[in-house]
Amino acid sequence: MVGKVSERVLLREGLERTDNGMKLTTWPDVPPINQKNYYTDFMKRDDQVLALRLQNDANRDRLVQSARERDRYLSKPANGELPVLVPELGEDDGAATPLTGIDPSRIIVIHPGSQNLRIGFASDALPKTIPTTLATKFPQTESEMHEALPRRQFEAKTTEQQYGEEWSKKYNKMCSDLKIEMRANKRKVLPNSKELVQTFNRRTEPEIIPKHNDPLEIEWTDPKSLEDPDSLASCFIGNDALRIPDDSDPKFKLWWPIQHGWWNEDDYTSQEHLYDDFETLLDKALRQELGLKTNSEWKQYMCVFVIPDLYDKRYVEQVLRSCMTWFEFNRVCFIQESMAATFGAGYTQACVVDMGAQKTSVTCVEDGLCIEDSRVNLKYGGYDITETFIKMMLYDNFPYQDINLRRRYDFLLAEELKIKHCTMSQADISVQLYQFHVRAPNQSTRKYQFKTYDEVILSAMGVFEPSLFDNSTKLRGRRKLVEMSYNAYDVDTPDDPSSSAQFAVLALVQPSLTAAPANGFSQSQLEVSTPSKERSQPFNFSGRDGPNGTPAGSHAGSPAPEGASTPVPPPFVFGGKDATNGGSPAPSGSRAAGTPIPGQSTQATQQPTGVGLESNGRTAKAMAMEKDEVLPVVPLDIAILTSIQNAAKGDDKKLRDLLGSIMVIGGGAKIPQLTVVLEERLKKLRPELYERILVSRSARDMDEQVVVWKGASVFAKLSTNDSWITPFEYERLGPRTLHHKVLWAW
Repeated sequence: MVGKVSERVLLREGLERTDNGMKLTTWPDVPPINQKNYYTDFMKRDDQVLALRLQNDANRDRLVQSARERDRYLSKPANGELPVLVPELGEDDGAATPLTGIDPSRIIVIHPGSQNLRIGFASDALPKTIPTTLATKFPQTESEMHEALPRRQFEAKTTEQQYGEEWSKKYNKMCSDLKIEMRANKRKVLPNSKELVQTFNRRTEPEIIPKHNDPLEIEWTDPKSLEDPDSLASCFIGNDALRIPDDSDPKFKLWWPIQHGWWNEDDYTSQEHLYDDFETLLDKALRQELGLKTNSEWKQYMCVFVIPDLYDKRYVEQVLRSCMTWFEFNRVCFIQESMAATFGAGYTQACVVDMGAQKTSVTCVEDGLCIEDSRVNLKYGGYDITETFIKMMLYDNFPYQDINLRRRYDFLLAEELKIKHCTMSQADISVQLYQFHVRAPNQSTRKYQFKTYDEVILSAMGVFEPSLFDNSTKLRGRRKLVEMSYNAYDVDTPDDPSSSAQFAVLALVQPSLTAAPANGFSQSQLEVSTPSKERSQPFNFSGRDGPNGTPAGSHAGSPAPEGASTPVPPPFVFGGKDATNGGSPAPSGSRAAGTPIPGQSTQATQQPTGVGLESNGRTAKAMAMEKDEVLPVVPLDIAILTSIQNAAKGDDKKLRDLLGSIMVIGGGAKIPQLTVVLEERLKKLRPELYERILVSRSARDMDEQVVVWKGASVFAKLSTNDSWITPFEYERLGPRTLHHKVLWAW
């Protein structure tokens, strides 16, 4: 071993030290972190989150102010008067917000729908309801730009060719099935009822009524009554827009910013035009319906905005941006539709079925919050029933053959006919004689007589046979202007909310979505918006011989996907007894609650094949785009049971409780006997729970159309509401403040 070498030796060898002993840099040395024991509290305390810090500061300031006022009142005045009695503070006042004594008349509640907008103050008993449309000057009207609705081939020789042979076969089959069912229910069925209706309608001629003899003459909107006729931005909204004559000079076109519960990207050419029309619609509604004429007044009001259960994040962010920058409200908060419905009806637990004009949502609510995996969004509603009813009447020689739902007066007439005549009661099915009036602008009123038979019930039964509806254009233009939302940290991962029930519905429509995973779930489905408990087996609905399951054949059979080596079980399976009827038992490696059987491994417990990849090699983005191309349209009873099964997750008690509290709301729920028919169909699908299934309408005899708005107004008046977003928070955080403020997992 070489010892210490002297400097003389180093000098002789040319290895002497020539520096001055100073460090090469003044930058301090950072010792490496101890990998065995390190800790950080970054973003783990409430005072590090701006939204929570502001809320705590406001609570503390309120408590200090209340204590000062109480001390001042309790101190004896100099004049010897008795002090004013002040109620004692509650024990949990620390959880309250500064909005304890808020005036409900200062809160605006907005619930936009595909066909109607409901808006009003939280202190109002009922909201103002206006159609969600606005009319602006345009070279062509919507009836000139688009083909007639219902769609039909006017040049066709036969009726079957005119409306499509496939649709005609479905319609005739439903007619014969209805006759068999009515005979089984001991109801009188005349053999030639259909022929009587068709013959009478074919021979009916209209009666012309002079203008001075029409007591219900419609007052049409005068196009010259625009606020600023020279401005291209001037428009009519709501009922005024629908009452503009189609042959007006200048011509006007109707714009519907929301269709099928989404942004109406098909009719618009730019994102700015779409957003601007939506903001203009709300702007005019505030001025005309609520009397808030000046922009300076809006700053004194707060807003509660109702959004869908399965929402697009881009939609919510844009609404928040509009409320903060365009309207400049004092505060804004959001509430989901089904959550608001339970507030309006006074339920703590329910399966809410909201049948709107163009969208039907099914969601289970427990303790005031929506169960994430139970949310189902279907793209049909009352408007589809209207269109199908008119199509069936035209098939049976409806006397007014020129009806076109693209024309404004015909659209209003069709809605009126549906409301008057459509029913689900078999007792009302017989040959009936009715009449209606066609009131068109600048024309004499025409009075028609017509007969109906089974069209009034078969069109409404379309919710259980949605292939009867015209679904050809509902996905047209989807993602053309507004693309999906992506994760802030992984820009290739979509983060719009998802649910296992909705995925099961999509898989029923297109089984190839579940081609590779044996359990029907991809990795992106397991990683929902927030970490949660392990999902149960989504396709094993009652394929077990337990206390609530008698094996039965499924009514929702679907073929196996192309190219799949093994058949995939459909999303809704009641048992594995009859494989030929669509029934298929659950995958062999799982139980009812998704718990692996000891000694067997399931694919759900395996690790994903790669970062950002599905178990079948597809990326999360590709999977989301594939799901976007599938239209969620399944029978309503199947959707309800799918939602409840995904909410219960194997808990029999919760399953029975939800089946016993199904609440049908929305405009579509006003069809007579809908709840009775729906309850009967659910009992046929689950006969072992016959006594537990109960379908009802909204409580307290409230109008089903305003239950959601009413619930949002009740929510707005809660003193312990911590979800208000202030302009200060939005200025600092932007849309990111939604993560801390909304009441559900964002």
